[in-house]
Amino acid sequence: MPELPEVEALKDFLTDHVVGHEVVRVLPVAISVLKTYDPPVAALEGRAITAVRRYGKFLDLQADGLHLVTHLARAGWLQWRDRLPDGPPRPGKGPLALRVALETGEGFDLTEAGTQKRLAVYVVRDPQEVPGVARLGPDPLADDFGEQRLVKLLAGERRQIKGVLRDQSLIAGVGNAYSDEILHAARMSPFKLASSLSPEEVRGLYEALRTTLVEAVERSRGLAAGRLKAEKKSGLRVHGRTGEPCPVCGDTIREVSFSDSSLQYCPTCQTGGKPLADRRMSRLLK
Repeated sequence: MPELPEVEALKDFLTDHVVGHEVVRVLPVAISVLKTYDPPVAALEGRAITAVRRYGKFLDLQADGLHLVTHLARAGWLQWRDRLPDGPPRPGKGPLALRVALETGEGFDLTEAGTQKRLAVYVVRDPQEVPGVARLGPDPLADDFGEQRLVKLLAGERRQIKGVLRDQSLIAGVGNAYSDEILHAARMSPFKLASSLSPEEVRGLYEALRTTLVEAVERSRGLAAGRLKAEKKSGLRVHGRTGEPCPVCGDTIREVSFSDSSLQYCPTCQTGGKPLADRRMSRLLK
């Protein structure tokens, strides 16, 4: 799933490639991708793109008073094309969900792999009309997101810190992968209760949060859209690396599986050397 660093890089990439250009065609291929109907998607045609912004994991293309807002969900992606194919795309079972064509002949496709179709596109007059945008918490890379802001967000949160970091209504933009990376950098168990953190632990978590995201953004900056997935994967230290050695201490990275996701962590760095309970794996072994 694209998270804050990748969406930030896509925002920068699109700013360089689409701002100042006119939208000549918006072609929905998978009707399920459109979550709004008024204004119609065709209302974007003939308008110039004036800016690109990011809200958490949402991308917003501003076009003369309208906004094309996209959430790429788990398996969605944006593919830039220096030259779009002639003729309209054919609806079918392929990954193409929506195509945006510019007057230059360039454009981009929104695609989604897999069978669970969660890619979402909204055409609105104000991004706050998108429910997911309206309920976003503060952006962790914002200038006013200081340590005390995090202290207030965590106060009273009797949930595991892993879930808190992924809660978009508390902190916008962090998903499954970067929450694993942040907790590894903070040397903190993903199962630790957020409200139980000491001031020193909150300080360490804040530093890990900012450093991890800033470094990921810097690694992605200037890359073409097609290279961002590979860059994300190569930069991850624990997420998706079950069974590999921890790059800090050399211990074996372990996994806890859930119904539709998993987390990875280093026992030595994060849990005092003790493996966390993996309930799904325990059931399989019975």
